[in-house]
Amino acid sequence: MKQFKKVLSIALAFSMLLGISLLFTSCGKTYEIALITDKGNIDDKSFNQGSWEGVVEFAKANGISHKYYKPEEASDAGYLASIDLAVKGGAKVIVTPGFLFEVPIYEAQTKYPDIKFVLLDGAPRNADYSDFLTKPNVASVMYSEEQSGYLAGYAAVKDGYTKLGFMGGMAVPAVQAFGYGYLQGAEDAANELGINVDVKYHYTGNFEETDTNKATAKAMYEGGTEVIFACGGSVGKSVMSAADEAKKFVIGVDVDQRYDSTTVITSATKGLSASVVQVLESIYKTNDFDTVYGGDTTYFSAANGGVGLPTIVIGEKDGNAFDRFKTFTKSDYDAIFDKLVKGEVAPIRTIKVEAENGYATADELVKGLNLSKVSVTAVQ
Repeated sequence: MKQFKKVLSIALAFSMLLGISLLFTSCGKTYEIALITDKGNIDDKSFNQGSWEGVVEFAKANGISHKYYKPEEASDAGYLASIDLAVKGGAKVIVTPGFLFEVPIYEAQTKYPDIKFVLLDGAPRNADYSDFLTKPNVASVMYSEEQSGYLAGYAAVKDGYTKLGFMGGMAVPAVQAFGYGYLQGAEDAANELGINVDVKYHYTGNFEETDTNKATAKAMYEGGTEVIFACGGSVGKSVMSAADEAKKFVIGVDVDQRYDSTTVITSATKGLSASVVQVLESIYKTNDFDTVYGGDTTYFSAANGGVGLPTIVIGEKDGNAFDRFKTFTKSDYDAIFDKLVKGEVAPIRTIKVEAENGYATADELVKGLNLSKVSVTAVQ
């Protein structure tokens, strides 16, 4: 009996030690690079996914632990809570994709001065827009969406489409710039071809896949629209569904969305992954974050590979990323892209809009963007 108790005692002690060991092993797991998702999912085929792919690419190549955190609620408080969680989890660098993080980072940059933040598509600000402040531990990364949108509109018209649509999400600066560029690209192509183009222009007021957004796209297609630039995160899923049923076409946004639907002829992309990698390299490789990115806003444009249309097909060595166009080719694209790089074409990024929600009227769009060949109908 004594021998049994002794064995049992040793077993219990070993079990306790093992449990403590596992506890410390679990608690000791840290993740050096973190990404906080916005209201979307990590596989949204858009901003979250594109940004995360950059984190994964760099982290795996350099053997750095990494993790993404999905906030419990899409609010400033929810985002801050996830940032807190990431810091407690050992994060030294935190990537935040999208303008929704402007206020949370405004607070977090002071709360965590030793953490480096990479804020994509936004600049730190307070809630009432009365103060914008980017501290040295923050890299504010922006994109020249007007250039990417320009390329999409130009290509569509050059390919023979004359009845275009635009479905943006919320009228935030990035979405506005995409749309303005799209109209200007269509305008220049129409001038070159000596034709007129009609565009139906609409903001959904959200970035979600909904029956309402699908119905709007369906109505556009039934009204004669041939291709819609779906510029609003998951709004694109609604547009693709409508396009599939109507046998019409879509232009994707942010990342190459050809893999999501055969209706997608091209996408107005941002170099999300590439820009994340470049900033991370400045932190871990070249050690020039403080002088190149920290405390400043950096624009990624055609000149530094920050925007464009897709030029490769993933997984296909000789794949043709322009195979869904009828006549527009890689050579055509290279020619117009080169003009953007050289500054020979400079699309307007902002115009004066009276409405507080940022929705431009057809007249504001035509006058502000100097359109003559493109007529616009603002769809409510």
